[in-house]
Amino acid sequence: MPDVVTFGEAMVRLAPPHFGRLENARSLDVEVGGAELNTAAGLVRLGRSAAWVSRLPDDPLGRLVAGRVREAGVDDRFVRYTPDGRCGLYFLEFGAAPRASSILYDRKDSAAARMAPGMFDWGTILAGAKWFHVTGITAALGATAAEVVGEAMRSARAANVRVSFDLNYRSKLWPPDEAARVLGDLLPLADLLIAGEADAELLFGVTGGDFAEVAAGLSDRFEVLVVAGTRREAPVVWRNRVAAVAWTDGAVYESAWHEVEVVDRLGAGDAYAAGLIHGLLDGDVQKAVDYGAALGALKHTVPGDLPWVSAAEVEAVLNGDGLRVRR
Repeated sequence: MPDVVTFGEAMVRLAPPHFGRLENARSLDVEVGGAELNTAAGLVRLGRSAAWVSRLPDDPLGRLVAGRVREAGVDDRFVRYTPDGRCGLYFLEFGAAPRASSILYDRKDSAAARMAPGMFDWGTILAGAKWFHVTGITAALGATAAEVVGEAMRSARAANVRVSFDLNYRSKLWPPDEAARVLGDLLPLADLLIAGEADAELLFGVTGGDFAEVAAGLSDRFEVLVVAGTRREAPVVWRNRVAAVAWTDGAVYESAWHEVEVVDRLGAGDAYAAGLIHGLLDGDVQKAVDYGAALGALKHTVPGDLPWVSAAEVEAVLNGDGLRVRR
């Protein structure tokens, strides 16, 4: 069985090339991505085995997604195909300062949004797994999808499989009060919570003078063992500095800062989650933030949502090998 099981929706991404606008686009670049799939792919790139669980339409777009899943080396044996529902889409406009990048979702009534309790045999899916990962995006797809997230997390806890939850609040999917109510019931089932300070305040009213205070507040409220987040300095759209931080049992672990030239930042947070899980599977919180920051930084440099980078490239970043051409 795979080391890690992830669960969520994947969509087809359509983006005008060359910083174009949707309203006058003549062509669209096609990619595939979804938070939990992106994380599974990142773990595979680091040498772990990972399976992605979802529901796809039995049509050409569903098969397009499935093909990309297999291409990334992610196990898709637990994906369910259905004649009802559709494949979610999202449209991305790349920004350039002072215009921000933007996303337009077209995912209503997707096959994944129609998930309901009892559709997946979690006992079989999680047998032999070491880790289960899901995000708040999946819970935001609808009431029944949120119920399935809870079903999966409870099954993982019963099977002694560690659970990570990336808060990933999306204001275009649900309002803060609804998100706080649903996620507040799910977070006590997690061992690792990935959350930013702004979302902690917006959803749960948890504040502090620094990340450590916010993390301690989240840990106290939801009884999670590890709280992790990212740091970003973005003076311009296409040049950022990124780092990672985690808190556990009163101790703070920080990565080095990485300068990134942003080719495509979509999926960087999911790559960060993959590095975190990779390190925590080895019982090493410092390794978790180091690998999370390095893999997340590298994801910025490749097009698409999936982290098409190698473990050797991650090691090179960690070793500070620089940017000389490798011949």
